[in-house]
Amino acid sequence: MKEARPTTVEERIQIAKDCIANGGNYGEAALKFNVSYQQVYQWVKKFKEKGEAGLEDRRGKRLKDQTPRTREEELEIEIAKLKHELYMTKMERDVLKKLDEIVRRDAYRK
Repeated sequence: MKEARPTTVEERIQIAKDCIANGGNYGEAALKFNVSYQQVYQWVKKFKEKGEAGLEDRRGKRLKDQTPRTREEELEIEIAKLKHELYMTKMERDVLKKLDEIVRRDAYRK
């Protein structure tokens, strides 16, 4: 099993295009570019599904902060934003309820 080596987006695009041009021979591309078979397979798969944008390294980035690559991704990002907004609204509501309860309790004691 080959040791993974760092690659740039341009390299991944070139490897994926080369592999597709050679009839999808992942093993040959892996040897030619000194990367693992699994890497080539995944890059070709992502390239076919999402194009060049599919080969970007997006690890460590929040979903809501990413730029969408497909319509489905755009909808997922919108859902993530709305879920966060709903969470914050519920938190605000709960704090206001608690404050109202404290104010009423203090008014009753006087």
